[in-house]
Amino acid sequence: MKTLTLVRHAKSSWEDSSLSDRERPLNRRGERDAPEIGRRIGGHGIRPSLIISSPAVRAWETARIIAREINYPIEFLQRENTLYLASLDTLLDTVVAQDEGFNNLMLVGHNPGLTEFANFLVPGICDNLPTAGIFSVEVESDDWSLYTRPVTRLAVYDYPKLNA
Repeated sequence: MKTLTLVRHAKSSWEDSSLSDRERPLNRRGERDAPEIGRRIGGHGIRPSLIISSPAVRAWETARIIAREINYPIEFLQRENTLYLASLDTLLDTVVAQDEGFNNLMLVGHNPGLTEFANFLVPGICDNLPTAGIFSVEVESDDWSLYTRPVTRLAVYDYPKLNA
């Protein structure tokens, strides 16, 4: 059994128009929501053995805040360039490439790829994974071979405005 958790970065700032999309940081709401969703991840009992993030500033900041909230060693966080605005196929390739020794994997990235991936794993789960949203499934498999739709069980679907 494997656990896969997808996290969309928290809300980002559009304040500084001189920054490229990759360089945009979290805005105030994102800085508030990221620790909250980190605490919720911990409360749901999600304990990733590996966290891989998009290199975009907003995603990396979100991953670092979540790691701090769940006591995941910051030095073990990984940045993967291909996760920046990754498609479903790229996300699948990233997961499939992971060592089967990692039983609990977390990806921090962007839409629309994360929403497409969530719907690939649990058809019809959502139209849009909100910012700072988390989606976690248990995968009935001993490895990360997900190219054919795996048997999954929804473990968590949560985001800051849920039950707010």
